[in-house]
Amino acid sequence: MILYLYTVFTLTLLALFLAGVAERRRHERNLARIPVRILVNGIRGKSSITRLTAGALRGGNLTVVAKTTGTAARFIHPDATEEPVYRKYGIANVVEQIGIVRRAAAVRPDVLVMECMAVQPALQEINQKVLVRSTIGVLCNVREDHLDEMGPTLDDVARSLSRSMPDGGVCVTAEQDRRALLELEASSRHCELVVAEPESVSDEEMAGFRYTTFKENVAIALSVAARLGVDRASALRGMYAAPPDPGVLTVEEYETEEGTVRLANIFAANDPESTVMNFRHLVDSGQIKPPFITLINCRPDRIERNGQMGRIVRELDTDTLVLIGHPTRSARDAVPAHWPGRILDLGGPQRDPAQIWRAIADQVSGAASLVAVGNIHGQGERLLEHVGSLAPAQRAVR
Repeated sequence: MILYLYTVFTLTLLALFLAGVAERRRHERNLARIPVRILVNGIRGKSSITRLTAGALRGGNLTVVAKTTGTAARFIHPDATEEPVYRKYGIANVVEQIGIVRRAAAVRPDVLVMECMAVQPALQEINQKVLVRSTIGVLCNVREDHLDEMGPTLDDVARSLSRSMPDGGVCVTAEQDRRALLELEASSRHCELVVAEPESVSDEEMAGFRYTTFKENVAIALSVAARLGVDRASALRGMYAAPPDPGVLTVEEYETEEGTVRLANIFAANDPESTVMNFRHLVDSGQIKPPFITLINCRPDRIERNGQMGRIVRELDTDTLVLIGHPTRSARDAVPAHWPGRILDLGGPQRDPAQIWRAIADQVSGAASLVAVGNIHGQGERLLEHVGSLAPAQRAVR
């Protein structure tokens, strides 16, 4: 009996091993059918850069498939139409990249542009060396996020992100502060580091976008396009036509009984540096004006990030701080001790978003800007859904 069970166990392991070998070979054949594979990594802006790069290459008449992972994971077809990425139980797993490569290979594209979905250093390396095997890498920036997995220092984050650089390939970056470190990491992989300078993109070129994006993102996409022989004018036309990411920076205006609220959705920039950068961009461009109400959406699985958002209320010129989600204490306790503003705690995982919106509107007399930061999922997502459902004639809060 024991011998029988041992034999069954051994044969099962052998079958699994052979199935794994067969799947690995199928995946390698699929990769070989895609001449250029681009893996977009970094801390902030990956989804936008993935879309911009795909658009730029479509502008050069290349057949391009793309896949984003950020606010809403999307599979983007060569004609720029897209569909949500199916995830069993709604759980993201790097293994899904195998299915994406299989779908992409079926249309025989010239280029596949993939957003990196791995965070842990070991998984980032597997994602590059096994799942995607990019020929061109993008490492957009190094920011203060996911420090528990990639940190504790920003140098550690840079080294972790560098694991996605293609051996013997090319890596495009717009990172400024840790460029020397990235040069060393690229050299160790015999990888050419190409620097995309944001200043190379003119204000006139940026004016062609119908939504808010950043010069560093555009510069990276233009650099990749040039590498693949797409001229600048064609690349820009393709980027202008590319659909933006659902998490793109937006400002919408809503009427209340006592005035007007301009809602700036900065949820997608959920590290402190990017959040402040986005805020300053909107202020400098005149899209939002004081007084400022900062809304922090708190999540139980993002305690550190909740605190980071609380610490930057001064940098966001906050007059009133609104806390939603839970645990709100993780953000409230991080607020600087001598900050002179007031805190409105509307926390709770099940609080009615209509009630939250009414409470915020009650703080407004005349005009104010509501700056939403932190992380969109949970109460933040529900609040935006509620506000977005208000028809123009119904936007007055009663």
